[in-house]
Formats: sequence, C-alpha cells, structure tokens
Amino acid sequence: MPDGGWEDLVAQDFVGGPSCLVVGVDEVGRGALAGPVTAACVVFPPPVARFAGFGIGDSKSISREKREALSRWITENALHTAFGWASVEEIEQLNIRGATLLSMKRAVRTLPGSLFSDHGVLLALDGMDRLPDCPFPQRAIVGGDREILSIAAASILAKVARDRYMAEIDSLSPEYRFRTHKGYGTEEHREAIRRHGLSRHHRALFCRKALGL
Repeated sequence: MPDGGWEDLVAQDFVGGPSCLVVGVDEVGRGALAGPVTAACVVFPPPVARFAGFGIGDSKSISREKREALSRWITENALHTAFGWASVEEIEQLNIRGATLLSMKRAVRTLPGSLFSDHGVLLALDGMDRLPDCPFPQRAIVGGDREILSIAAASILAKVARDRYMAEIDSLSPEYRFRTHKGYGTEEHREAIRRHGLSRHHRALFCRKALGL
C-alpha cells in the first residue's frame, strides 16, 4: 500500500517548498468495450503520510464494498477532488489514448483555480503519458496507483464513479448486463454483443477489432 512518503518528499524538495501540493491523477475504463473513460484528481493536505494505513490502494485490488467506503472517506478527507469524463463518441474520434488524456485534462481543469495560483503544484499521473499543453510540472509514474497515495485515491474515486454510471445505463440496455461487468470484455458481455449487436454505449471501432466483427 502507498505510504504517502513520496508526496511528502516532493513537498520538501519541489520548487514550491513546504506548501507544495501533489495532485494525483488516474483514470479507469481504458480497456473496456463500452462506456466512457473516467478520470479523477485527489489532493491531500500535507503531510500526506498521515493518511496511510486507511487501506487506500490500487482500486483493482480492492473489493467493491471497500472501494465505496474508501471513496466516501477520501472525499471527506481530501483537500480537493475532481472528475473528468470522455464519452464513447470522443473515444471513437480521438482513440482511447487521446480520450484518456482528455478526461484527465478535464479533471485537472475542474480543480479550483486558486489551487494553482496560491501553491506550488505538481501533477502526478499514473502511466507513461503526460498531459499536453499543461502549464504545471508533471511526473508520469508507471504503476503509480500502487506507489503514490494520491494516485491510488484518484483511481478509487474514478472506479466508483464509473461503476455507478455503468449501473445506471444498465436499465437502458438490460440485455448487456452492464451492471455486472461494467463494460469490460467478459465472456458474458462478448456473447451479448454477438447475440444483440452493438448498442450506442459500445465503442464500435474497438469492439469490431476485439471481437472480429
């Protein structure tokens, strides 16, 4: 589990000095066959190490019940949280990488402007990509959701938000059972696509390639 030490070390060494804030950024839904890609930002007030020990970790390794509880806890205890979305149409137009970066950029833009004017800020992003045209210092960290507390927290918020959305659209297209697989390519989901075709919630280009349609 992340221990918050990285964020506190950055606060000491970064150009912003002790008031530096780390914005953890992560996304979910990148590999799904249906639904949007969702990004979240989390900013913890320093020292971040005091938030270790509450079970925050990679959202994929945490049960649904625990993710829900942690999502509420993070929202209550973080200094700032924010979300960004990229739609199925945008995924089709931009490809999944471009849409992922768009969702992250939207999440960052949703943070209050005073955050960037009043403090030294560093964006810490999960993965290899940095945000284009972003005026703030950034670090892209492969496996960041397993190492950086604020990134892990962002992954939990994004996962909970996207899962809720997929449960909501389940009633619009019940034949696909989005509530159970959240749009990912389970065998149940693939069989539903073969039987019923694609809905407006599906990423048509990716589905046709992945399923050989």
